[in-house]
Amino acid sequence: MHRLEDDTPERSLPTLSSVIAAAAAALDRAGVGSPRVDAELLAAHVLGVTRARLLTASAGREQIAEIRRLVARRAERIPLQHLTGTAPFYGLELAVGPGVFVPRFETELLVEWALARLGSAGRVVDLCSGSGAIALAVATQRPGLQVYCVERSKSALTWLRGNVERVAPRVRVIEADVSDDAVLADIAGTADMVLCNPPYVPETADVDVEVAQHDPHEAVFAGGDGLDLMPAVARAAARLLRPGGELAVEHDDTQGASLPDLLRATGDFDEIADHRDLAGRPRFATARRTGGTAWQDGSP
Repeated sequence: MHRLEDDTPERSLPTLSSVIAAAAAALDRAGVGSPRVDAELLAAHVLGVTRARLLTASAGREQIAEIRRLVARRAERIPLQHLTGTAPFYGLELAVGPGVFVPRFETELLVEWALARLGSAGRVVDLCSGSGAIALAVATQRPGLQVYCVERSKSALTWLRGNVERVAPRVRVIEADVSDDAVLADIAGTADMVLCNPPYVPETADVDVEVAQHDPHEAVFAGGDGLDLMPAVARAAARLLRPGGELAVEHDDTQGASLPDLLRATGDFDEIADHRDLAGRPRFATARRTGGTAWQDGSP
């Protein structure tokens, strides 16, 4: 347990800035990657203000105690999002917690790619949906689309259904395994786009404590090379997409060549490309279902 020392006399209270500074120091000692940011976000969460408002905010005795309590838990490497109960994603605040993968900023790049190519109507399927981050970002930006989520984990489905009900109730949630050929059989061959952030981390990869101990193992890891689920994703996409429909799949930064090769080997896709994140690392692969013409620049 990492404790925050307070030598301030009982009759007076420390300033909020000193509480945050002490919190940041404690998180730094605990090995948290962004100690100051996390300290400020926890304080803002307790006070019910934005992070930018902390400069003019103040905290009472109970609020200071709650900030310290949450910081102590964060120092134990409990994910920040589990403590606040939410994760920001593409302008949304999604409910998250134990049992569901916490969406990451990098996945917004895949969403941006999809939105640049989707029209105002059509059909989109989000495989391995988790919290619903990709599907809900697309659905809120393109209200005319029919959006489907596929997820098999019962614990993740609880979070997914809650987010869908709160953010975009028209999105359809399907409890199923992506490898089941019967999934969404009623729309087979008609989807305009399939999006997926599947488990893709190699089992031997060195990951943060937060990921190793708190993200669901099945939502993160996928065999020795991280590609165990990718053939099933490719088969599902080939079955669901219309000719000319498009696929985008996030992947590990070691899979910038292997995943495109896997997609190419199926014979079901062309125009296969890999895309890098803002740090220049391979981040997601895209492909077009053979036959037909893909949507370009937001128009069919």
